[in-house]
Amino acid sequence: MGCTRSSMPAVLPVPGEGTLRRIDYLRISVTDRCNLKCVYCMPAAGVNCMEKHEVLSTTEIVRFVQIAYRYGLRKVRITGGEPLVRGDILSLIRALKQDVGIRDLSITTNGLLLEGMAEQLKHAGLDRVNVSLDTMDPERYRNITRGGALDTVWRGIEAAVEAGLAPLKINMVPLRGINDDEVRDFARLTYERDFHIRFIEFMPTGGNAWRRTDCVTSGEVRAQVASLGRLTPLLFRGGGPSRNYRLSGARGVIGFISPVSDHFCGSCNRLRLSADGKLRPCLFSDQIIDVRPHLRRRSADRDLADLIEQAVRSKPAGHFIERLGTTAPSLVSLSQIGG
Repeated sequence: MGCTRSSMPAVLPVPGEGTLRRIDYLRISVTDRCNLKCVYCMPAAGVNCMEKHEVLSTTEIVRFVQIAYRYGLRKVRITGGEPLVRGDILSLIRALKQDVGIRDLSITTNGLLLEGMAEQLKHAGLDRVNVSLDTMDPERYRNITRGGALDTVWRGIEAAVEAGLAPLKINMVPLRGINDDEVRDFARLTYERDFHIRFIEFMPTGGNAWRRTDCVTSGEVRAQVASLGRLTPLLFRGGGPSRNYRLSGARGVIGFISPVSDHFCGSCNRLRLSADGKLRPCLFSDQIIDVRPHLRRRSADRDLADLIEQAVRSKPAGHFIERLGTTAPSLVSLSQIGG
């Protein structure tokens, strides 16, 4: 049974604000496996990985996105774990771009496999890349990632730029007393390179031993960056939570993402799909809609559309981080949901 666009709102009222927002962005975690064990993402012992049969297939992901596309979905970000460890990642990207028609298709990666895959990713239809990088010091990188090689990541970044995966964005999570002394160094990259450097507040997730005192707020980060020169606000938001600026004379962009100190829930335009088919209206929401059984038994399009509508209507006005004490409760690991 088919379904019509008018049966589900692509625009959702924001509680208490009297405004409208369009839900047109889906983040898809395609695997919970990763080739790193970053300290803010997972415990040192790692996490229990999903069995292969639990993970959505490319066919299942593509069908879900095709249905969501009929209701206004236009932007997809592929995440993990580390998405480039998935064996059929190129086939998935090709299908989302060519078969579904996703106009804005990007990926978040740690960059370790990017050097050898950048050209193939571009050829498959990928538009942009975000690289998670929290330090430019090789020894510190090994410590934060529990074993990663920084030079491999930089070669991957250069390969992505050469392939035309632009604008290249670097996501940096400042951790108090660990890498917050490198904020200015990252910001300085924008003087010479057309990078988007995004400073993201440290969030509570399962297994990362989050403490509020470890979180360097966007206000603190911005003060450090502003010491380099004048910050001019930019009008574009890029369809995401980043508040963007440019340093005087710089080529690139500085972005601040503040889920802890100044959440952006009221303007959030995204849903999240985990590798095992759990649809979430919010990263920190208790609302979880399991779409995998419906995909496995090939439920009608209308039934899947109803689940998407349920997720859209369940988007909260705000999350609970601001109500936490000094530590966070047990939450799902970012390696399992994608962040």
